[in-house]
Amino acid sequence: MNLTLTSYIAKVASGDLDPKTVADHYLQKSINEDVYNAYVRTHPDYVSTMVETFSDRALAGAPIAVKDIFLTQWYITSCASQMLEDYVSPYSSTVFERLESAGWLMLGKANMDEFAMWGSNETSYHGPVKNPHDLTKVAGWSSGWSAATVAGDLCLWALGTDTGGSVRLPAALCGIVGIKPTYGRASRYGVQAMSSSLDQPGTLTKTVDDGILLLDAICWADTQDATNQDRTWQYGDQSARKTLLEADADISQLKGKKFALPKQFLDEGLDDRIRAIFLNIVSVLRDAGVVVDEVDLPLLQYGIMTYYIICPAEVSTNMARFDWVRYGLQDDTSKYENIQKYYEHIRGKGFGDEVQRRIMIGSYVLSAGYYDAYYNKAVKIRAKMKAEIDSLYETYDAIIGPTAPMLARDIWSMTDPVQNYLVDTYTVIANLCGYPAMSVPMWSVQQDGSQLPTGLQIMTRQWDEYGMLEIGRIVESVVIG
Repeated sequence: MNLTLTSYIAKVASGDLDPKTVADHYLQKSINEDVYNAYVRTHPDYVSTMVETFSDRALAGAPIAVKDIFLTQWYITSCASQMLEDYVSPYSSTVFERLESAGWLMLGKANMDEFAMWGSNETSYHGPVKNPHDLTKVAGWSSGWSAATVAGDLCLWALGTDTGGSVRLPAALCGIVGIKPTYGRASRYGVQAMSSSLDQPGTLTKTVDDGILLLDAICWADTQDATNQDRTWQYGDQSARKTLLEADADISQLKGKKFALPKQFLDEGLDDRIRAIFLNIVSVLRDAGVVVDEVDLPLLQYGIMTYYIICPAEVSTNMARFDWVRYGLQDDTSKYENIQKYYEHIRGKGFGDEVQRRIMIGSYVLSAGYYDAYYNKAVKIRAKMKAEIDSLYETYDAIIGPTAPMLARDIWSMTDPVQNYLVDTYTVIANLCGYPAMSVPMWSVQQDGSQLPTGLQIMTRQWDEYGMLEIGRIVESVVIG
């Protein structure tokens, strides 16, 4: 069918499509899917029970996929880890409940990097995810499965999380739209925390317009999440959303806008083919009257270093809750001489290499002898980085750049953790500073007989999703046109 969410809702409203028929179509595709390794489990019982109930609501029973990190009441949420392979949550995440009330339909849970750690969908207990554009390539970052299901038309859209680019990077590598709202816009309650000050639910869709509809569904105040802010969501105003969706996505609408392009985004680490495509789009924007200035942001060079101190520190804290006594992977404690030996065995068996690595790094930077030298210093750099970029927004409407410095690589071709971490170079800034950011497809590159997608990232000031999406719609029309 290859429907977008927007076209699906319109066709259901006109009577041209039956929600149950569409749901059954995508459910069978998902159950039979054995190419991308995208789903860790499907839920036909949920679909058959809820499709009639949801078909009359705003999202009209639209079939979607859910990253296996969102808690779903009475259904397994394993975070793609052996530690939680049979864990059934007694409650659902707020975002899941919001989407249910809007009328979405969960087809199943999406594969992911274990506990959302690594950056290529290779650390999953269920095996790596394959890119629909080339089955020998990674789908990209922990929400890569969610991106693969959308790009492979196994659902209408997918729900993911973005901690350092895990929505935007797979969107770029799979040729779809990935949106991370402002930190605190969407509730994190009921989402297994990896790095609490960086995590944010996000959407993966075929078009920007679909993303607009979905942000309306997931971005609401939640008193159960202390980091969630009670701010007026622009798309809660139906007239504002309608105006944006019906606006002419013509590049002339951007005339007079000012975009900042950090010089650091064009450094030697960027693939020359991606640089050429990106600069081509910049040229089109300038020809249309958009001001695109190259700016120098020296602190960006410390972004990756800062991120990989703060993130593991918070990982080590969040993973400490899994003692494997109350729930999760367990064993007969009588076989061990003390509780320490039991913990060592269970955590060593249940956690994969990357999870263990981040726990160890995080424990190190938080230790008494190194807290000031590493963690405290990283927090100070983070604050300075945000102040530097905030001052940039006083002059510019948005910051743009490539989403990823490289194309989708071969599966298992990058085993060096440091090299893998460097791919987050352009995306971690939005998470460290809490800005909304999105990836919109650019033109693809032919390599090894495949057309491999690339992405353009748009980042705006906090709470300015409206401006970001307005720009995204127009960039999308430039690429399609």
